Amino acid sequence: MIRLCTFCLASTLLATTALAQPNAPAQPETTLFVDLKKAVETDRFMVAAANPHASRAGAGVLAAGGNAIDAMVAIQFVLNVVEPQSSGIGGGAFMLHWDEANGRLRSFDGREKAPLAADESYFLKEDGEPMDWWDAVIGGRSVGVPGTLKLLEETHRQLGSIPWGVLLQPAIDLAENGFEISPRLAGAIAEAQERSLDRFPATRSYFFNEDGSPKEAGTVLKNPEFAATLRLIQNHGSEPFYKGAIGADIVAAVQATEDNPGIMTVDDLAAYEMVERDPVCMDYRAWEVCGMGPPTSGGLTVGQILGILEPFNLSAMGYGPVSVHLYLEAAKLAYADRGLYMADSDFVKMPTEGLLDPGYLLSRTTQIDVTAAMPHAEPGTPPWDEASLWSPDLQVERPATSHFSIVDADGNAVSMTTTIETGFGSRVMVRGFLLNNELTDFSRVPEVDGRPVANRVEGGKRPRSSMSPTIVFEGGEPVLLIGSPGGSRIINYVAKTLVGVLDWGMDVQSAIDMGHFVNRNGATDLEIGTGAEALEEALVARGHEVNIVDLNSGLHGIQFLPDGRLRGGADPRREGIVVGK
Repeated sequence: MIRLCTFCLASTLLATTALAQPNAPAQPETTLFVDLKKAVETDRFMVAAANPHASRAGAGVLAAGGNAIDAMVAIQFVLNVVEPQSSGIGGGAFMLHWDEANGRLRSFDGREKAPLAADESYFLKEDGEPMDWWDAVIGGRSVGVPGTLKLLEETHRQLGSIPWGVLLQPAIDLAENGFEISPRLAGAIAEAQERSLDRFPATRSYFFNEDGSPKEAGTVLKNPEFAATLRLIQNHGSEPFYKGAIGADIVAAVQATEDNPGIMTVDDLAAYEMVERDPVCMDYRAWEVCGMGPPTSGGLTVGQILGILEPFNLSAMGYGPVSVHLYLEAAKLAYADRGLYMADSDFVKMPTEGLLDPGYLLSRTTQIDVTAAMPHAEPGTPPWDEASLWSPDLQVERPATSHFSIVDADGNAVSMTTTIETGFGSRVMVRGFLLNNELTDFSRVPEVDGRPVANRVEGGKRPRSSMSPTIVFEGGEPVLLIGSPGGSRIINYVAKTLVGVLDWGMDVQSAIDMGHFVNRNGATDLEIGTGAEALEEALVARGHEVNIVDLNSGLHGIQFLPDGRLRGGADPRREGIVVGK
């Protein structure tokens, strides 16, 4: 485990800076969401997931004596049925698992991989220019070798307690009997029609009516083809997917898209392996904040934001324009490093420990001007011999993903973020499930000014992600699980929520509800329809370029309360719920 004390240099000048805001509110103004959700408290176990069917399936497994891994398997398969635009066995995932009995935190990488024959020219046109993003997305060329199913199977083999086949049954029942299309799914279908969701026959026949119109909310949607796929997996595990008939159909579908075919082969599928990696953990004040390391940039960038902020007394300052300004400047600095250094560490030498080095983070903190915003931040030079080899990658991930948090009756916990990348992925559907477009998370430009981009395409490489499943510890025990979808904004959604809980004393639901303030090393985004809008004038006065925009996170979190109870929060921006007992 990578574990660094962020600021053992507590006697620094910044550590003693008060910076208190006059009459600063302890917490932000209430958001303007019409359907705010209430925090849920339970005694024994809890699930917070992005769809009611998934939350109930996971809670049902826990009620039957299953553990957090068992519930995770059931939840992911159900999400594939009822939230197909966001995740599923055609995609990839990152998972943190806390083993209460052994006091052990583990992290599992089920990220998709590039075909072995891919190289840095993969998204370049004949004239050497990169393909337009949407041209690259739609069709088989954007599909990476999926990893979610391998993660589910392998972690269940190691840690599960209920038979595998039992855990697939809730998803099979929903696929066979049907479910009502939710307003959110209906809206996503209609919106994606403008981005070629109806281009390919299998996808068109599933999501659209015979007259070509999108299926509407309330329509009962059945997926017998996916039910048959799940039955194969129920009886034979991942073998048919990675080395059998399902895999052969995936390859055929990827290669058959006429205008943008892919190069994935059955050998690529057969070679896929899920990887267990060291978690990335950072000391932040009284807590230890743990996340995933590369190939996701989430754990490192969240850790950098918090580390850069630690010298400021955010608790005393409270929520307000000064503290939010400091947060936004810290995010700029962290995203600058993310763009230059972070990629799949199996392929790219990364200054992982250097990026979290206390002295280095302090040097980044001193670049923040409390009274004025920097237009954008330049990458730093962390302690590392090869820190100048790369060129920045500005590739932006799209916000279609899902996150869920689980705590079982024995105190085991799962924080998992799962995706097929953009909404509806590549638009290619096979055997009732969508295939990802994860390869467009690579930089389509392999080098800049003669220097390679760390996140360029390479055969067998995993594209950089922003997924940030997180578990926070105090005194060696978990106190908070959190994560979110949201593309490259995920890091901000998670870090902002951590500041809300850890610094501003909010409960998990209130921190999730809090209007978003986001910076990815450029303009500042404030969430429309929330109290964050009130910060615009003060932030503009400090030099921020501000956009008021819709910021559709999907935060789902669980707090461990001092009395042993659990408190869960579900994002009001989505349809998820908290269920427990």
